[in-house]
Amino acid sequence: MSNTNFSDMSKEERQTMLWKMSDEDIDFSDIPEIDENFFKTAKRVEHPHKSKTDTVRIKSDLINWFKNHAQKDNYEVLINDVLENYIQHQTPN
Repeated sequence: MSNTNFSDMSKEERQTMLWKMSDEDIDFSDIPEIDENFFKTAKRVEHPHKSKTDTVRIKSDLINWFKNHAQKDNYEVLINDVLENYIQHQTPN
């Protein structure tokens, strides 16, 4: 796949091709490996969007899952990230 000229493709063609690629098809040779030291010094990039405070009822088991999987006490950020990612993958571009 390294001979593919993505610049000649439409956005839809690129997306289709990339979604169909397996891990074995991806050329990682020019990407440095990430080790534990990377994550020890990594910084979270904050979202530039301003949040609107609203009240939503969410099942307690879902809240607990997010609290257990979020870094520090940022479970609300994780919920926003998951919802935003879901919307991006549901909305046609």
